[in-house]
Amino acid sequence: MKIALFSSMSYDSEYFSSANQEFGHEITHFEARLRERTAHLADGFDAVCVFVNDVVDRETIRILKDLEVKGVALRCAGFNNVDLEAAESAGLRVVRVPAYSPRSVSEHALALILTLGRKTHKAYNRVREGNFSLERLTGFEVGGKTVGVIGTGKIGGSFARIMSGMGCNVLAYDKLPDESLANAGIAYVGLEGLLSESDIVSLHCPLNAETTYMINRETLALMKPGAMLINTGRGALINTNDVILSLKEKHLGYLGIDVYEQEEKLFFRDRSEEILQDDQIARLMTFPNVLITAHQAFFTHEALEEIAETTLRNLKEMEEGRTLVNEVRV
Repeated sequence: MKIALFSSMSYDSEYFSSANQEFGHEITHFEARLRERTAHLADGFDAVCVFVNDVVDRETIRILKDLEVKGVALRCAGFNNVDLEAAESAGLRVVRVPAYSPRSVSEHALALILTLGRKTHKAYNRVREGNFSLERLTGFEVGGKTVGVIGTGKIGGSFARIMSGMGCNVLAYDKLPDESLANAGIAYVGLEGLLSESDIVSLHCPLNAETTYMINRETLALMKPGAMLINTGRGALINTNDVILSLKEKHLGYLGIDVYEQEEKLFFRDRSEEILQDDQIARLMTFPNVLITAHQAFFTHEALEEIAETTLRNLKEMEEGRTLVNEVRV
């Protein structure tokens, strides 16, 4: 199958080339993001392979259909950037990687918590400058804290088990509770109860109409003063303006994010020589109790290998007309 791989980075080329030895696809890598303006690059290809910030909207799908592209392969779990109704109407099959490495993301969420809680990022910078003072580096123990997990799919479930293993009291909220987690001692509660009782709240739910801006002025007000909020899910799960206001008012105690609502204009590129035009993220970066990573949570050897292998297997199933195990439909 001829595949146009968009938003390609050096690591995509490395891991997909290695995995493709088993499948024999013809892959062409494009650094450009897929969107209406770049969709013409897919001319002559059977399928496109896209990532989280590619825009597969109705207009892009119309162009892909005209180019006789047969499928869209997401090399990620989320599919909020794809207009599934338009894809189905156009006859484009959509596949994804539902669980490339839950531990990669859940462990990164833990890393954000420990870094914020013990201020290791600040200590690292101090020591490099020859400053060995401990002033203003007082942290807190995570063990014994109440941790709220919103969304207990594969990633959220992995995170819940990790925090339980660290001796935390773990609360969970999900419309479809995981019986195995409940049997392991993790208590499912309502959203308001979770927010009001948790010292740390971590978001692991998909982005959809119901979850967009689920963290906003009203839900932030329910959280304990000084609580920590972690987001390794999708940027638009939180209303950034409301979070900034809560930080300024010193109600929200800590914020750790690996995703950002406007990240497609920033992430995955070196912007160190540019003047940031995004005032929201620039403001967030001024807070001493905010830690931002650039969609790095998935970025492990294990996850990259699984993403490449599963994506190429999905496309082989599509090419051979077999049942698409990881198909996404309306």
